[in-house]
Parts: sequence; C-alpha cells; structure tokens
Amino acid sequence: MEKINKIVTLLENGEHEEALNHYRQILDKGSNEERFLLGEELFQYGFLEEAKSLYHTLLKAYPEEGELLVLLAETYMELGEEEQAVLELEKVQEHDPSFPQALLLLADLYQMEGLYEVSEQKLIKAKSMLPEEVIIDFALGELYLEQGRFTDAIKYYEVVLKTENVIAGVNVHQRMADALSAGGAFEEAIAYYETALDDRLEINTLFNYGFTALQAGYNKTAIEKFTMLKEIDHEYHSLYINLAKAYEREEQLEECYEAITSGLKQDDFNKDLYYYAGKIALKLNMEEEAEKHLREALVLDPEFSEAALVLNKLLIKQERFEDVLEIIEMMEAIEEEEPQFLWDAALALQNLEKYSEALNKYQLAYTFFKDQTDFLSDYGYFLFEEGKRSEAIEVFTKLLKDDPSNGEYEDILGRLSEQF
Repeated sequence: MEKINKIVTLLENGEHEEALNHYRQILDKGSNEERFLLGEELFQYGFLEEAKSLYHTLLKAYPEEGELLVLLAETYMELGEEEQAVLELEKVQEHDPSFPQALLLLADLYQMEGLYEVSEQKLIKAKSMLPEEVIIDFALGELYLEQGRFTDAIKYYEVVLKTENVIAGVNVHQRMADALSAGGAFEEAIAYYETALDDRLEINTLFNYGFTALQAGYNKTAIEKFTMLKEIDHEYHSLYINLAKAYEREEQLEECYEAITSGLKQDDFNKDLYYYAGKIALKLNMEEEAEKHLREALVLDPEFSEAALVLNKLLIKQERFEDVLEIIEMMEAIEEEEPQFLWDAALALQNLEKYSEALNKYQLAYTFFKDQTDFLSDYGYFLFEEGKRSEAIEVFTKLLKDDPSNGEYEDILGRLSEQF
C-alpha cells in the first residue's frame, strides 16, 4: 500500500512522469492486490489507459472475475469505447455478485444508443435480483423520462423518494418535477421544484420551475423565477423569450419588450426573438422598431414566412405597397405557398392601380378565403369598383347572408341588380 500512496502523492504534486515510472514497476512486478488498488486510483485521476492495462493484467489471473470486468468496462466507457465495454460486461456470469452492476452499466450503454427496449430488459432483470435497490428504480425512472413515458417515470421516482432525495448526485425531486411538468401536471410539479431548489439552487431547475409556472398560468411566479435566473446567469438564453411571454400575459408590454431586447443583446442570431420583438413593438405602436426587428428576422431566415406576414401587415397599414410586393417576391422566390401573400398582393396591386394583376391575385386567394368576411369585403368592393357585376353580386350575396342586417351590403346589391 505504501507504493500506491507514493504514486498518489506524486500524481497530486503533478510529478506524472515519476508516478508513471512507479506504475510500470507495479504493472510488471507488483502484486495483484497492488495492481487492483492502483487501477482504482489511476481511474480516479484520469489515467485511463494505464488503469486499463492493469485490469487486463489482472484478468489474465482471474479471467471470470466480475468485479474486474465491470471496472474494465467502466474504463472503456470513459475512453468512449462503448462497444468494447459491452463485450466485457457480457462476460460477467449471472451468479457473479457483480452481475447486477453489469446489468446497470449495460442498460446505460443501450440507453445511450437509443435501444430502449434492451435497456429496459436489463434493468428489469437487475430489479428482479435486487428488488430493494433504489438505484435501479432511479435508473428505470431516468429511462422512462427520456422515452417520454412520464407516468412510468413518476412511479419509479416516487419509490426512490421514499428513501432517497439524491441519487448519483442527481436531485430526485427535480427529476420528479420534470416528469410531472412534461406530463402536463404543472401544478403538482411546482411543489417538487420548490423542494429541489430548497436543497440546492441550480440554474436548469430554476429555468424549468419558471417554465412550468408559465405553463400553469402562474405568470408572476414565472417572472420571479426567470428574473432570479437572469441575475444568476444572464447568458442563459432561453429565459428571455419566456420571461417576455410572462410579462405579456400580465399585460406589462414595456417590461415584455425590455426582456426581449435584453435577450437580443445575449443572442443576436435568434430569429424568434426578433420576430417576437417586432410583434410587441407593434402593440406598443413603435412601428419603426417593429419593422427593424422583423427585417432582422428575415435576414437571419429568408424563409421565415411568419415574420414576412407581420411585416406586410404593417407595410399595408402604412400604405407602402411597393414594399409589400418586394416582400412577396422574396417569398415567391423560395416557393413559399402561404395563401395570405395572395391576399396581400391583391391589396397592394389594387392600390398601385394594377387592376388586372390584382384581379388575378384575388381570384387565386378566393379559393382559400371564400368563407372569410374580411377577404370577401375587400374582394367584393374591388369587383364592384371594377364593374365585375355578376362576380360582385355573388360575393355581396354571400356577405349579406352572413350579416343580414348590413344595410350597405343591401344597398350595393340593389344597385348591382339594377345595373345587371
């Protein structure tokens, strides 16, 4: 043991070359006990290749020793050699005391590869051998949470929480909260997030708490948690759009806009933040800022049709019809088939006195909006002004059927009928 302690001291002092010289002596001529103890120490210090060599040497003397196979497999896992780790673990015999540990590691490896059914089989086998071992319940909870089987995950986390709050450094209250939240049980999840944060303040837990509160409609709580997170880590990008949503729901639009623009300072390549900033700026009657944000969104993603639609709405309001057509041409270039662009083009062309082109766009848009009153009104008045009597009669008849008390529609129909 003295030799091992000497090597550990050398490693702690940064004298790695000297430590490795002593390691080689133990590898070649040391006792198996020394090799075993040194292997564990080197693993902890990150000297994985050296630990691997020691375990291989030991396995020559004890080829079926499950504990050694497990330690070697763990070393391969740390080295990123998962296939070799699986091969070593599969050698562990079922009667070996290390067999349940081998099953747990195999389950973890198969889960990493997305082979969830195989992973589940390994864990259930381990559970049958050690029914009281909560680490297996926790592993099943983790597997089911990753699969989106939230009810199953909750069941196993509940078992773990009867005896343990933390497993393998993971706060089980936080995991339970995540499972409940993902399953839509937002109010139940909040209590578990509270407990998790009481145990340890952790930024991902704080974010998930805020997000869950937002989903549950507890906007003030969401604001409180996201603001706390911002103070701890202002580079946590996801908080800003959610903080803004909470403020918007509370009708605190200035604070909402401030949250979004703060987010853009941290994440200026986020098209969704620019889009959201544009929409909120419009609500605040900040049209110049709105246009700037929406155009930034389109620079980042020229196919961002939602941003183009909102921008067009603003441009139509401002009677900037050439700019409307410019946006539509950009969308047509990428073969965007959003029907609203047909309607927008019809309005723009109509106002630019390009009536035949406007008629074509209206006719194309009619297929999509024939049951929408606002469109029918625009189309009907256009047809009326262009002298398209029969088509106008059809549209205004439909409008009057939907709104029988509308005297203006009645009057226009009367005039059209006389002319017809």
